Amino acid sequence: MQALATRILLLWGLRRAGLAVLAGAIGALALPPFDIFASMFISFTLLVWLLDGATGNAETGRAGLSSSFWTGWLFGLGYFVCGLWWLGNALLLEADEFAWAIPLAVLGLPAVLAIFYGLATMLARLVWSDGMGRIAALAAAFGLAEWLRSFVATGFPWNAIGYAAMPVPLMMQSSHVLGVLAITPLAVFVFAAPALLGTRRGAWPGLLLAATLLCAHLGYGAYRLYVAPVAATDQTLTVRLVQPSIDQSQKMENTDRIGIFEKHLALTAAPPEEGKPRPDVIVWPETSIPFILTENPDALARIGDVLEDGQILLTGAVRAEERGAGQMPLYYNSVYMIDDKGQILAASDKVHLTPFGEYVPYEGLLREFGIEELISLPGGFTAASSRTPLKLPSGLGLYPLICYEAIFPAEIAPDLAGASVILNVTNDAWFGATPGPYQHFLQARLRAVETGVPLIRVANNGISAVIDPYGRVIEGLSLDAVGAADATFGATSVPEGNTYNHNLNLWLVLAALSLVALVSSLGFIRRTN
Repeated sequence: MQALATRILLLWGLRRAGLAVLAGAIGALALPPFDIFASMFISFTLLVWLLDGATGNAETGRAGLSSSFWTGWLFGLGYFVCGLWWLGNALLLEADEFAWAIPLAVLGLPAVLAIFYGLATMLARLVWSDGMGRIAALAAAFGLAEWLRSFVATGFPWNAIGYAAMPVPLMMQSSHVLGVLAITPLAVFVFAAPALLGTRRGAWPGLLLAATLLCAHLGYGAYRLYVAPVAATDQTLTVRLVQPSIDQSQKMENTDRIGIFEKHLALTAAPPEEGKPRPDVIVWPETSIPFILTENPDALARIGDVLEDGQILLTGAVRAEERGAGQMPLYYNSVYMIDDKGQILAASDKVHLTPFGEYVPYEGLLREFGIEELISLPGGFTAASSRTPLKLPSGLGLYPLICYEAIFPAEIAPDLAGASVILNVTNDAWFGATPGPYQHFLQARLRAVETGVPLIRVANNGISAVIDPYGRVIEGLSLDAVGAADATFGATSVPEGNTYNHNLNLWLVLAALSLVALVSSLGFIRRTN
């Protein structure tokens, strides 16, 4: 191990750059649908050894900061290209108009995101040492970088490192206490700990701490899944997930709107399986209604005809808001609640829009260069100023998250605004049969565990599921399956909520790791002087 570490430490030039990219790419194998958890140990061990060899400028005194930045940036480039290449699939749907942007999606976005990892490795290098302290420094720096990535430039925390430590429910439960942002630096510490075997100094304390963290992670998961009592419920809800798997090109052509609408209705009207109760609530995916519903009273009447007495439909749709004569209406990506009479009871609009998908940031400048959003609406979508919870007639509250809003844990109200269930509707058909829908599903699934409430998730082409508060799938439909799935689960109209302060936990973890890094760095400086 020491000989291998030395060889990697001494690499330079293209070999060094290539290994940094490869290390990041190996780490991406820990993401869905591969979920090769062990790959992160290889990835971060290589990164530590590469940073050990980051040479500085003796005259300026900069301790390899430039080299460390580029090592981290190349690592991030490999990780994000291999983890996000599928974004280019959305641009192929209208290749004649958007093919030019494929390099920007496949290489440009990863190159920008990699800057956060470059800054993390540069920051860690400032307090680098030769023992466990450097592992703590790297972990704290990556934790800070992922926190920044969650909100800078509207935020894009997709595939945060912490998700690699939570591929199955047993390994998800720590997020209920800590939150994914606090798990990320702890995960980096564990993943990078084997690098200590290459230098020996501080190896056993570091490996023992990493092993303790991993055992605590697994142990708490086992406790919460198999020992902790089931939360009290006062309602039983039966939900039907409607997954039509409409091809995205068919949705965009707008030549068969009635056929698309009727397919949703047919799946809604299908009788439940023998022995299963009739659904109370039917859920359709994001933007599943292919026209402005309020301008089509016949469509509302048709929905009312299909719904049985007392049933409620929750459906994604585009909502138009008129602004008066001579002005274009505002369009919102919304969820409607419709009753068995075809009446719209409530609506909730999307708050966090997808850049370049639903709106163009810096619109005045970029539209001059011909850059448009993928979803063609005059002026694009408008973001809601706040999230509006939906309340079923039974009194059960739903906290709506539309599409990728589910990847922003910090934007979910700590008490879910009194809601008892998270509702996530999405359309991942843009990305086809790629890792994208699997990654999106994992991140949405973790919101149920973090908040401690069930999650209803419906996607046009999957993955649709009802998730319990422990991240377990109660019922679901796989990617590209066509059908309807009914799930019955318990909920409470007066939720307790999650009393853990995830934001505070993040800063406590970062403070503890930073303290270890600083103390080790000071000791290293004294020894070398």
